[in-house]
Amino acid sequence: MIEDDEMRPGGRPWLAVAAASGLLAVAFGAVASHALGGLPAERLAWIDTALRYHMLHSVALLGVAILAERRPSRLLAAAGVGFLAGLLLFSGLLYAMGLGAPRWLGAVVPLGGLSYMAGWAALLVFALRRRRGGR
Repeated sequence: MIEDDEMRPGGRPWLAVAAASGLLAVAFGAVASHALGGLPAERLAWIDTALRYHMLHSVALLGVAILAERRPSRLLAAAGVGFLAGLLLFSGLLYAMGLGAPRWLGAVVPLGGLSYMAGWAALLVFALRRRRGGR
């Protein structure tokens, strides 16, 4: 029989996403530092920027997971989706460009930045509503 706790969406899915994201960030960082030294400086800079944002937002996803475990919320889910979309569009495309993907993908990268910002905005709204006692 399924208990109520198993039915309510909590932080566990976001914890898994955060853990996978952190694992990939460290793996990409290791590859970048050991195998990509011969790339042009501009491409290495793109990878470095992708890595910084990737790891930072892996930790942000961990925060979403912890908060969602305590009090599930659509706003927290929106924050998680924003951070995940940012990881794919911002960091992912910068990784791809650093590894030689077409430079025109750089036109899509700002959508990833907007996704990151949407995640932080959702987290801000969650915090402000929690303070007033709302959901």
